[in-house]
Formats: sequence, C-alpha cells, structure tokens
Amino acid sequence: MTLRDLKPGDTAKVVKINGEGAIKRRIMDMGLTKGTGFSVRKVAPLGDPVEITVRGYELSIRKFDAEMVEVEK
Repeated sequence: MTLRDLKPGDTAKVVKINGEGAIKRRIMDMGLTKGTGFSVRKVAPLGDPVEITVRGYELSIRKFDAEMVEVEK
C-alpha cells in the first residue's frame, strides 16, 4: 500500500521510501522517513496533491511522489 492509496482521515506509518537519488532525498527531507506516523487531511478532486499532517506541520505531496512512499495502517 502506498500513501497515494489512503483517503482523508486515514492515519498510517511510513514503511519504506522507493526511488533513488534526488527524488528519495527530497521525500525524506520533507519529513517522511521510515517509521514516521502521519494522517491524511485532504486529497484534491483529481487526486493531486495529497495533503497530510506529518511531524506537526501540513505537507502537500504530489501523487507521483506519494506513490513512492510505502505505508502501513
């Protein structure tokens, strides 16, 4: 399951970040690291972006990046 599969109100924990190099680093720099919990606030009407609350702040993440974040509920 990926972050992209979650719906508003869902909470989850990061299991793994897929991808390599700059993309993986950018996702981790946003605060999404292995073991981090977060909740989904909103999903835009066409699914892009996804707005989450992580580490006490609001983050909007593109669906392309959200598909690289494996999560568990």
